[in-house]
Amino acid sequence: MEPRLNETPDITPLKPELNEEKSYSPTRLAFRRFSKNKLALVGIVFLSFMILVALFADVIATHDPTASQLSKIEARADGENWLGTDGSGRDNFSRLVYGARISLTVGFFAMLFTVLIGGTLGSIAGYYGGKVDSLIMRVTDIVLIFPFILLFMTIVAILERTTIPIFIMVIAITSWPQVCRILRGTFLSIREKEYVLSARSIGCSDARIIRKHFLPNAIGPIIVNATIIMATMIVAESALSFIGFGVPQPTLLGGICLQKHKV
Repeated sequence: MEPRLNETPDITPLKPELNEEKSYSPTRLAFRRFSKNKLALVGIVFLSFMILVALFADVIATHDPTASQLSKIEARADGENWLGTDGSGRDNFSRLVYGARISLTVGFFAMLFTVLIGGTLGSIAGYYGGKVDSLIMRVTDIVLIFPFILLFMTIVAILERTTIPIFIMVIAITSWPQVCRILRGTFLSIREKEYVLSARSIGCSDARIIRKHFLPNAIGPIIVNATIIMATMIVAESALSFIGFGVPQPTLLGGICLQKHKV
């Protein structure tokens, strides 16, 4: 049926929530959505707690984590040793607290360098394409051929001494290909967008196009992969330490509050 001339069209107003979200900036909108996710809030609270434990390890630890109590070898938990002692008589709780500091440090910086190396190479390959893309992808395929553990153990065995900075760099050097492939695919899809073609047509430089158009649209995949990589790096550091290729003992980040320790 045709509408009558005197009838007014039925226009349903938008919900107030939708109107408010349209006025938000991208950062505020992301924070608003993050605050509504209960699992994300629980995760950030737990991560903040672990970071505080690592930062204040000198205050929280009840013993020197490297000191042996020969009278308490493999002792059960009690009022003095909250989690008991290991086979060398060292306090498990103190070692756990100081271990959190090392694990978080290795996980964060290994993730940071992995994203920097893989993100830079993947961005260059996806943006320029052609021979540059083929060369970077062939290097990526060669690194991916070797298993991570085998390649890491080979590099560590060649080195005379393994320190935390060297350990972090070796992990980053052997882990960047996955990030590189993901960022390359993201940049390849963004490169064909209309706003990128428009920016090129008006003579924008490559640096400006990458800064204004590519990075803001690729920040989502970068953040998601960075969080996954950090968790993976912490697990990898623990596994490598278990088989004897991790951070050498005794390695402590920061000083030890000797006045609190009861050896």
